[in-house]
Amino acid sequence: MFSPVESRRLYRQVADQIRLMIASGELAVGQRLPAERELAEQLSVSRPTVREALIVLEVEGLVNIRMGSGIYVVRRHAANAGASDREPVEGPFELLQARAIIECAIAEEAAGCAKPEGVALLDEALMRMSGGVHEASTVLAADRAFHTGIAAIVGNATLVRVTGEMFDMRMTPYFAKLASHFEGPTTWRSALVEHQAIRNAIAAGDTAGAKAAMRVHLTMSQKRFSESFGEEFSGEEERGRNTRPAKVTDKT
Repeated sequence: MFSPVESRRLYRQVADQIRLMIASGELAVGQRLPAERELAEQLSVSRPTVREALIVLEVEGLVNIRMGSGIYVVRRHAANAGASDREPVEGPFELLQARAIIECAIAEEAAGCAKPEGVALLDEALMRMSGGVHEASTVLAADRAFHTGIAAIVGNATLVRVTGEMFDMRMTPYFAKLASHFEGPTTWRSALVEHQAIRNAIAAGDTAGAKAAMRVHLTMSQKRFSESFGEEFSGEEERGRNTRPAKVTDKT
């Protein structure tokens, strides 16, 4: 049976446990896994943690996520699969939390020193994003240009590099598979509206407004990840989910 998961990087440990169960035959090909909520309860982790683990297994080809139907085992685990070793340690929620901490501060700083030429670069990125909402590669390139453009306004090359590197962490099979479940023209249009609010605050020199608008954008991005499996978003559930320990039973 499933056993409680402990320590950090919970989603990878959950994936490891399910992978071993598939390898041993305890979970057979064609078998439907327990519901997300039941898995979370048995493993003593949050539902987003389970969701991240299932995406890892889907990338590896071990399970098939059928929206509205369930999660099914599709093949036995091969000893040399090793796909998870190529994935980043950080999950999407942890990455978005880091981006919120860093990019909110960058947006606040940018609003205090923005010049017309810097705002013009943001406008160019927004225009490209607006015209490419039906083309993923176009949207992602424009999205990246917008966020690194904000860092460029500050005039700090390290911030530009760090912002770009955080964005590029999503360019992996894992994030691509996750995105396939929730991203599309509708979500990209929503992101565009959020970007416009950030741009307007920066152009107006509104430091507090720029910081708040960036936080709203990244919080909504996190919400869209949660909605990809039909779960109502809970900001309280997400905060600190990668660092808090799993439940333990007091046996004293």
